Amino acid sequence: MDTYGAVKYLHILFLLGAFGAGTVVHACLFRLRAARTLADAAPWGALAGKLENVFPIAILGLFGTGAYMTSDAWTWGTRWIDVSTAGLALMLAQGGGIAARRAHALKHALMANGPGELGERARQMTCDPALWVASFTNPALALGIVWNMTQKPGLGESIAAVAVAYAVGAALALWFTRAAAPEAAAVSQT
Repeated sequence: MDTYGAVKYLHILFLLGAFGAGTVVHACLFRLRAARTLADAAPWGALAGKLENVFPIAILGLFGTGAYMTSDAWTWGTRWIDVSTAGLALMLAQGGGIAARRAHALKHALMANGPGELGERARQMTCDPALWVASFTNPALALGIVWNMTQKPGLGESIAAVAVAYAVGAALALWFTRAAAPEAAAVSQT
């Protein structure tokens, strides 16, 4: 086995690890959105919190292995690589910045709520658009980057791939945060 092949394998493992953790986070978000009491919400918030450090490790692993493969078989002037690297940087900023801050705000809202039914602030935070958009656009960006890796397009198509992926992720996230509003209203009226 050659070094390039081993690094490519690690690259795929980092990607699969990030997608696996992202899937668990999405399940947690949906369960938090459906929670009506702190007892319903707490285990899902705790589980999501335990995964917080997976994403920066995965992104740095993707960058490191990608950098090796770029230096070995490509060049840093390759446009799809430039766009993909910018996408990774955006994922790191969104995850470590927006998603982490909003998740901590959700945690504090749940803690301030105390036992029993979730109050208005805690329910609002479970559907926080910034948290959901960051959580959905990061895996969508990763899929746009995978498109670029498999198709190796020029600059325009590379940008289009990550832009369309981002837009789809954001639209899904916003749809899911709005879809929860009628549920919450129906529960509060009963």
